[in-house]
Amino acid sequence: MNENLHQEALNQSPAEIVKTLIDLMAIEQIDGDIYRGPITNEPWMRVFGGQVVSQALMAACHTVEDDRLPHSLHAYFVRPGDPKLPIIYDVSRDRDGKSFSSRRVVAKQGGTPILNLSCSFQTQEEGLHHQFSMPDVVGPENLKSETQLVIDVLNGPPSYSQQSALANRQHLLRPRPIEFRPINQDRYLSLKKGEPAHCFWFKAIAPLPRDQNLHRVLLAYASDMMLLSTALLPHGVSWHQQKMQVASLDHALWMHEDFWLDEWLLYALEAPWSGGARGMNRGLVYTADGKLVASVAQEGLIRQHSEA
Repeated sequence: MNENLHQEALNQSPAEIVKTLIDLMAIEQIDGDIYRGPITNEPWMRVFGGQVVSQALMAACHTVEDDRLPHSLHAYFVRPGDPKLPIIYDVSRDRDGKSFSSRRVVAKQGGTPILNLSCSFQTQEEGLHHQFSMPDVVGPENLKSETQLVIDVLNGPPSYSQQSALANRQHLLRPRPIEFRPINQDRYLSLKKGEPAHCFWFKAIAPLPRDQNLHRVLLAYASDMMLLSTALLPHGVSWHQQKMQVASLDHALWMHEDFWLDEWLLYALEAPWSGGARGMNRGLVYTADGKLVASVAQEGLIRQHSEA
């Protein structure tokens, strides 16, 4: 193993990698309020949940006046999506009031629903304000990226973490438009049991257009990352293990204030409960200066099968 491994994650420029993500959100109107999403080039076994949620939200954005921004969404993953097939998004305009608009979106493949999403938009206005304080954590400039942590594990002594990194090397070292830097770096790829909570700094690896709608849609994409694994932390298991079957069941996101995804954001995650082959996860998203800009909640399947 050597530092040349890093080239596996850098075969494109950061701007090109981010453009691939932006292009994934460039949905096409095919009839009325019906849209089609581009196909990803990611080597997924099934469509990444964040992709379906974000494209569905983007479809809804196309049916709302520009002065109204998405502030909340609630989604249920009905079926796994096939990454080789396009996804059709059918938007229903439920209501347009004086300051709020409501939309429903059904994502389909082959005429069959794979996701149901409801979302709400609001004209921005002033109001009473309070928030939880941001956790006191080390800043992103003093932390290694996920990619560097994987390289360190691959270059390190034999361990479960190294075996997992080798088995999932293509996935872990793929070019990613959003960089994550975990706070608890010694727990990365580890099976060590710990409290069901962790934090990550994240941001796009290249500048994004100054379009608040786009940044909110991309947060819907990014907020599905790292969330489900939180409920696994106290049990000493990983989604990389063959005995573990994990999948997002639903996803909820509330966006409180404006933010920019190409600036550092802190994702503070916790899992208050697991049981019945499910785990409950929730998170808060802060700007680097401590402003709480979003809240997230998700229940996921965490089914443990017998060892082969």
